Amino acid sequence: MTPASPALAHAQTNTLVAKLWNYCNVLRDNGLSTIEYVEQLSYLLFLKMADEIASDPFTEAEARTVVPTKYDWQSLASKKGIELEIHYREILAALGKSPGTTLGRIFAKAQNRITEPALLEKLVVELIGKEDWTIQGTDLKGDAYEGLLAKGAEDTKTGAGQYFTPRALIDAMVDVMQPGPKDTITDPACGTAGFLIAAHSYIRKHHMQNLAREDRLALGDGKIWGNELVTGTARLAAMNMLLHGIGDADGKSLITEGDALAEQPKQHASLVLANPPFGKKSAITVVGTDGKADKQDISYDRSDFRATTTNKQLNFLQHIMSLMEMNGRAAVVLPDNVLFEGGPGERVRRRLLEEFDLHTILRLPTGIFYAGGVKANVLFFEKKPPRSGGAHNTSKLWVYDFRTAKHFTLKQHPLTRAALEEFVEAYLPGKARNERVETERFKCFEYDELIARDKVNLDITWMKDPALDDADSLLPPEVIAQEIVEDLQAALSEFAAIAEALGGEISADTDEIQPGEGV
Repeated sequence: MTPASPALAHAQTNTLVAKLWNYCNVLRDNGLSTIEYVEQLSYLLFLKMADEIASDPFTEAEARTVVPTKYDWQSLASKKGIELEIHYREILAALGKSPGTTLGRIFAKAQNRITEPALLEKLVVELIGKEDWTIQGTDLKGDAYEGLLAKGAEDTKTGAGQYFTPRALIDAMVDVMQPGPKDTITDPACGTAGFLIAAHSYIRKHHMQNLAREDRLALGDGKIWGNELVTGTARLAAMNMLLHGIGDADGKSLITEGDALAEQPKQHASLVLANPPFGKKSAITVVGTDGKADKQDISYDRSDFRATTTNKQLNFLQHIMSLMEMNGRAAVVLPDNVLFEGGPGERVRRRLLEEFDLHTILRLPTGIFYAGGVKANVLFFEKKPPRSGGAHNTSKLWVYDFRTAKHFTLKQHPLTRAALEEFVEAYLPGKARNERVETERFKCFEYDELIARDKVNLDITWMKDPALDDADSLLPPEVIAQEIVEDLQAALSEFAAIAEALGGEISADTDEIQPGEGV
């Protein structure tokens, strides 16, 4: 079948997303949240896709039966009303008993949330049943599913946005990291697997035509994997990967579920792409090599952590350091406090400069995450062998200020990939960093300058927003108002962290600030 043109494929994707989203509005009236709707959609999509694969005459016989006949799509679609609902519940319970497989991950702890049999029947017959989900290839349907996840991120009441990293930022990070077919790629806080899918897509676009069949198969057979803490989100990640052609339904799940910080990595990667959850995590105890215990309830006995802290971002950064193989590289979204926090933060930054090559920081603007009050950066670094005489591995740090005089909002002026093009060009992906050129936004700092800064503070600024001085260039009122809200929320988060450190209690609203782990 001839693939559709990019414009046609985009139009088809948008049409399908709109169709699915409109029905989501109906189900919301029935009490379902967006994230619950997408979960139910995942179950039904999987059953329909398995049915299409099983009925495809070109599918190898041994690969046809993914779902037992008793619980397949045909057994569901043949029923109506209350019988349909009862059988749907039976299917969910049965298919969740396949631990370790993609099938088991998608149906883990699955429950029917659609309480009206008529609504369930409409979803089965009209929305899912009338579409061919595999015939047009993985990209179209995968993009439609991802588009639905992105729309779901707008559902701030349920916190769905915490799993969303702007696709424009994901694409820019992947473009500068240039993942290749020999890479092993992971995200320890993968959300709905946006980084992993983007990396796979980059490899397909730039390398697939030159790969042997076994190398192509290897991409979906364990070279790309992720971890997610939340069961429901891990389910969405597994489905998202599958719809994008990564992994097999009855093969080993490429998404594991659990607390990534609980133990040292069992598998290392040459490329880590991540946007770990922001915010302090209460109820943990971290015991580092310094012998100190920052004590709360859950114990992280990590001898590979050099600094003891309950700051979750600092612990994720230390975890990623351990997760990287030698000469591996990482691109990680982290909040501003990682760059300036004293004590454990300073120790982590010293280690990052001395044992790793922290070569680039991208300062991100506000207004690009669904969680408010987020001021973040992307840290790009490489793991290097120890140098003779204990010499440091970071020689120069390049900082790109994409925050000053940059103003984005989620709806009126969202971040685009084109807006990040100047950064990508300045980064010089694939070229030697000594060829980089300083600009107004891109500055280079020597190791000696960095290590001499108070507490090795890497929160480096030099630009000034002209709108602050020039009345004629004042921003629109809605942008000013949004930035005030962002600053207040950021300040509240910092005060909450201080209160917690002093032994006070903080509200649930400020305990976790999670802009996303990548759709």
